[in-house]
Amino acid sequence: MNNKIIERFHFITDGVEPGAHISQITGACEGGCKWVQLRVKDFDNQTWLNTAIKAKNITGKYNAKLIINDNVEITREVGAAGTHLGKTDMSIRKARDILGESFIIGGTANTFKDIITLYYDAPDYIGLGPYRFTTTKKKLSPVLGMNGFLSILTGMKENNINIPVIAIGGIKEDDISYLINNGLHGVAVSSLIVNAEDITVKTRAILDNIKNIKT
Repeated sequence: MNNKIIERFHFITDGVEPGAHISQITGACEGGCKWVQLRVKDFDNQTWLNTAIKAKNITGKYNAKLIINDNVEITREVGAAGTHLGKTDMSIRKARDILGESFIIGGTANTFKDIITLYYDAPDYIGLGPYRFTTTKKKLSPVLGMNGFLSILTGMKENNINIPVIAIGGIKEDDISYLINNGLHGVAVSSLIVNAEDITVKTRAILDNIKNIKT
């Protein structure tokens, strides 16, 4: 497995209990998910670490990448594939100094100015959003919609910025092919999977749809 390949489908965990994250990861990986971002809220560091270790064991079993949200030290300690950093988190440059070149490091953007700032720190991918309103993230940045996405993608093309862009924020199943066909590398979802009646079945269906997208 090439550690630097950026998958088209990213699943982001959500929940107030550690067990919820582990159950979600298990279900998604059983459905074929190859990219899991562990995003926990208000966990103490030891609980976060213990959850990350369990998550790493599961993703390792299914040959999936584990990305840790906003915690470089835990990323390194559990040997995750990488980390995702928000706009107010540690800089990508500093994270790279700590982790080295082998780890995947992604950053969050909401504007073209954000893209430019990230570009100089050389992220492996950019999470761009939100596409629409979502309740899974606190302090939500302004909603971009498709017009906002296209404007930013055009700016990237005009400035020869070639970094995989992952759409995030309130994405529904029907949005996925539209987003990828319009220049997004892929999508990151949380509630779409977390709220599914059967996480494994839903994950498998989404991945099958992505495979059939002609880009």
